Order: sequence, then C-alpha cells, then structure tokens
Amino acid sequence: MGKLVFAAWVATMLLSWAVLGPFLGYLIEGYDSSQLGKVPLALLLVFVLGSVGGTIVWARRLRNRQTDATASAQRRVLLGSLGTAGGLAATLGAAIAPNSRWYSTTVKNIFLPQPPYKADRYETDWAGTRIAAYRRLGRTEAMVSDISIGTGSSSGGRMTPAVAREAIERGMNYFDTAPDYSETGSETVLAEAMKGYRDQIFLATKFCTTSGHLGPGTSVADYMAAVDGSLQRLQTDYVDLVHIHSCNTVERLLDENVHEAFDRLRDQGKVRFLGVSTHTPDLEPVARAAIESDRFDVLMLAYHHGAWPSLQAIVDQAAENDIGVVAMKTLRGGLHQGLDWSRAESESFTQASFKWVLANPSVSCLVISLWEQAQLDEFFYASGQTPTDRDVAVLDRYAELTQAVHCRPHCGICLDSCPENLAIADVLRHKNYFESFGAQKEAMRLYAKLETKADVCLSCSAPCQSACPYEIPIAEHTRAADRLLRLT
Repeated sequence: MGKLVFAAWVATMLLSWAVLGPFLGYLIEGYDSSQLGKVPLALLLVFVLGSVGGTIVWARRLRNRQTDATASAQRRVLLGSLGTAGGLAATLGAAIAPNSRWYSTTVKNIFLPQPPYKADRYETDWAGTRIAAYRRLGRTEAMVSDISIGTGSSSGGRMTPAVAREAIERGMNYFDTAPDYSETGSETVLAEAMKGYRDQIFLATKFCTTSGHLGPGTSVADYMAAVDGSLQRLQTDYVDLVHIHSCNTVERLLDENVHEAFDRLRDQGKVRFLGVSTHTPDLEPVARAAIESDRFDVLMLAYHHGAWPSLQAIVDQAAENDIGVVAMKTLRGGLHQGLDWSRAESESFTQASFKWVLANPSVSCLVISLWEQAQLDEFFYASGQTPTDRDVAVLDRYAELTQAVHCRPHCGICLDSCPENLAIADVLRHKNYFESFGAQKEAMRLYAKLETKADVCLSCSAPCQSACPYEIPIAEHTRAADRLLRLT
C-alpha cells in the first residue's frame, strides 16, 4: 500500500502545480476571486484528503502489525507521519513554485521599495523646505503651489496620509487624484490627510470609475455617480476640479452626456470647474479642441524638457484663453538613475526638470507623485527657482542618453503599424512603472487589465520599429515587458 500512497501524493502535487499554482498567481496579480473557477480547487481538495487518508490508514496498519520488529514498525509509523507532513508541504510548494518570480517582486521591490527618483545623496539645505511660489490657475482664480502632488500609478499606492498632510503643512495646496489610482487607495489616503485642511486644498479628481475610464455615450447618471463615489471616498461635499481622464479622442472630450453631467453637478455644488487630462497619442487634437470649445477651465498635459515643439504653442494658447495648465510627466520617464552619467548629473536631474517646466509662465503648476518625507525636501527645494545653464546642460544630456529608450507620451506614430492593435505606449509605460518608479504591483495590475498583451510580439516581425521616428527597439521592450509584468 505504501507505493499506492506515494503515487497518490505525486498526483496531488502535480494537480496542485497545475491548479492551485495558477489560482494563487491570479490572486496575487489582482484578479477578482469571485470570477475564478472553484471546481478544480474542489478536485484538488479531494486529492489532498484522499492522500492524507491513505497515509493515515497505512500508518495504522503498520501500528497494528503483531511482529517482533516493534522498533522497526514504530520507525515506519514515524515515517508515515513525516510523510503526511512532507506531502502537504510538497503540495503547497508545488503551488508556490509557478509564482516564484513574486519573491523578487513582492518581497524585495513592493514591501521594501527604494524610491528611484529620490536623490541618493541628501543635501542638508533641503531639510524642511517649503513651497516658495504660487501661481494663478487660469480662470479658476485659484492660487496654487507651483509644485503639487499627483497620486497616479507611478506612486504604486505608497502615499501615506502623514506625508500628504506634511506636504499641506509645508504650503502645498493642490492635490490630483482619481478613482482608479491604486484601486481607490489614492482617494482614501487623501481623505484622511485633508481632515482639518479641506478649505486650504484645491482638489482635483476624474470622471472615471474604480475600474477605469468612462467612454463616450456613458449615461449622465453614470457620470454623476462616478463623481458621487469620489466624494464619498474623499469624505468631502465637493471637488474643485473634475477632469475627463486621460482623454485620447475628441469624441470622448465633447460627449454631450459628460458635459450635461458636469453642469448638473456644478449646479448641485458638487464640482466647481471642468478639466481634461491627456498624455496620449492624440494629445494635440484633444487639447486644441478643448481650448476651442471654451468649455474647459484647466488642461493637464504631459509636458517636460524635450517635448515635441507644437506642445509649447498649445500651452501658450491655453494661457492666452485663460485656461490653467497643469504639467505632468515632467521627469520624461524618470530614467535617470540607471544612466551612464555622473552622480552629480543624476542627483540634479529632478530639480532641473521642475525648474525648466516652471520657467514657462504659461504653466500654472506641476504635479509629481511622491511618498516619502525626503522627497518633499528634495522636490519642494525647486519651488520658486529658475533653471541655470548647468540645469539645462543636465537635461540635454539626459535627452541624449534616453533617446532610444524613452517612449514619448504624445507620439503614437507606431500604433497604426501594429497588426495586433497592441497599446504599445501603455505597455512601455507600465514597464517603466515597474523598472523606474518602484511600482511593481501597480504595473502588473495595470498590465493585467490590457485587452491585448505583448506576447503577440513574440512571433511578430515588428513593423512598429521601422515606424518609430526615434528608432526605439519597440519589440525588444514590449517582449521584455511581457516577461516582466505577467506571472505565467
């Protein structure tokens, strides 16, 4: 019978590897457990119980044998007990093995991440720095801190109420959030941070749900319900600004229902101003349509040193129409820690980037994700400052070193050449969150939500690469992203 019990445990371990392993992987990746099938797990449980039961029966038979070899029988009983424990451990190990990559991701990089765009060397002059300058946010008439807090995916849900509250106490007065940032974690953190400070904060959120954006044709009621959900999580009666989130089409920008929803919400006192955020391939037509419509009070645009030339004209046009401009993606990918340049260049890059963006008087403020007090010290030190020749030299050097790896958020030239309709920019952005911003779990969660994954690139001839004007090895990056961001 011993051979039969051993065979049962082997079958149980194989089934655990094939069934429980993927199930654990889905849970770690963030799938809704209610959507995962339970029948294979029930079958595995039957195998486990059968193997344990078989081992117990085998051990009892050994114990009840009437032989002179009592000591030998006792040893075999002990081995049977150890076999049961060993079988259970092996069964669990078989389930864990397919997810072994989570060791380096979760333990080393999620629970104990090292912020990659915080300077390695802390300067004592930064200690306790405060916001030094405020700017008018267009027709809203609000005076907002030139360096403000965004809580997007690159923060990976690491923002805490204590850090956000300290930012307020140091003069920061603009928060940008959204229902789908860190699975609503961003809004709930800010709700805690703003207690006692709400009247000091200009608060911006987005027209979206906790699962993602709302498309054109969404009902007025659903648009309004999305904002009501944000108000509940933010524990406030109103938000100052609501954006149409990450907008890439004029159709979604000008959807009659979203504008009717905004008008109703404004009449109810739940929102004050309307904006649009865009860092997508069609940023330019969307931004120009927003300006020309005269419906929008604020534009939030991807804007950084080296951005394509026509963006400057868009920023200036918005300012001329008294539309506030909030700059995001100001670190141009945040790739500076891994470059082949001097430590001094790396450490000055962040502040140089901020100063360059704020040198444009048409920009009302910039938003940056952060999660540590040391980042407050470093980032706020750039408030109110202007770029020096050395700063510009650092930014030029960064542009040179990242020419072949930085996917421009406004470009999208390669997309039409992809036969699989892969969201190339999103794939590379999620890869960047993982590698350069320490937001590994968030990057994997976002990648899992993509309808088409980059495994389609494995057998593709990569026409996207010849279409890229910057000669980025797109297929190399997308294939690497698929290996990095999926569990199986």
